[in-house]
Amino acid sequence: MKEAEHAAGMVHCGSRGWVLVSAAAVIPCLAPAGEAPPVFSYKALTPIRHGNLEVFPVVAASSHDTQNFLTLDEGLRSGDVIVSESGNIPPLIRPRHKDVNLLPPIGGGAQVNQLVLVNNSKRPLILLAGEIVTGGKQDRVIGKDRLVPAESDPIDLSVFCVEPGRWTGAKMSFSGGGMGAGMAQPGVRAKAMADKDQAKVWAEVRNSQVRVEARASPQAMGAIGSTTSYAKVMDNDEVKQKVDAVAAPMQRDYQSLIKQLRDRNAVGVVVAVNGEIIWADVFASTSLLEKYWPKLVRSYAAEAYVSRANDKEAGVKAAQQFLEDLEGRRETVETEPGLYRHTEISGDGFRAFELTSLLPRTGFDLHVAKMAE
Repeated sequence: MKEAEHAAGMVHCGSRGWVLVSAAAVIPCLAPAGEAPPVFSYKALTPIRHGNLEVFPVVAASSHDTQNFLTLDEGLRSGDVIVSESGNIPPLIRPRHKDVNLLPPIGGGAQVNQLVLVNNSKRPLILLAGEIVTGGKQDRVIGKDRLVPAESDPIDLSVFCVEPGRWTGAKMSFSGGGMGAGMAQPGVRAKAMADKDQAKVWAEVRNSQVRVEARASPQAMGAIGSTTSYAKVMDNDEVKQKVDAVAAPMQRDYQSLIKQLRDRNAVGVVVAVNGEIIWADVFASTSLLEKYWPKLVRSYAAEAYVSRANDKEAGVKAAQQFLEDLEGRRETVETEPGLYRHTEISGDGFRAFELTSLLPRTGFDLHVAKMAE
């Protein structure tokens, strides 16, 4: 949401001034006193409502060309992206084309909070915090937004476990089928993104499972209670049916609305449950929003499903204020020069996270997530 620049080891934090950074450095970025904030370019529209879930479409003053970026779902489906436990992907010998030359596997064993990812595509890969991959010794959730370069060497991927009861697996690779290619609900995403604490992620997974069990029929309770897998709980037939009762019509309604709003640059949503604004996801383009929308809406619907419903509603004014309030007490910036910058903003009652592309001919925010605290 801020203009971004990167040159000669310096990073410009919008209205907050210049700071010196290095690769993967983490730095605070503070606002100079008395400087005017940048012009705001997002607008929240009248919401779509189903049950206790409200989704406010967000349109932007401008849009960006994101056709060159690959999503995790696309990469897993095509086989161009490989995710595996540590120690199970050999290092690559570059240059290479279709015929992949491999060395013996990298040493070291599997670890709870680490996976290895290879992007064999010729396109840079977007990873969003909250995306779930299933398989290996445990199901995992990605801990933060990042970019992976095209035709990458194996990289360490910081993740959190969302299946505390399993540490075995017939194969060490991960797939993207069913809910496994999905997005964790906002409550679980928040623990990974803001708290960065495995114990808190596990606690929220268990809390969600308990709330699902409390709403389940006697027939479904046994199956739900017998697993520690967040993905399997959400993939239970009864749970899927109830989540889909909210997600499916909302997905259709907003997909139709996105087409109507294409000329107005529909790029995201603000989300409210039980009349309380809880989350926002905003992208660089309508096409990126369309790619992520099916699994995002399921994650919002899952959060609404496990929440005790009431008849309260949030208004457009509250959604707009949530979008606009980005003045934080502290900013932390992590950058990989020439690839991406990740900015975390801590404010009064919120956390926001911005993923900015630093690739040639970009320099824009690919994704902005904001959560209420």
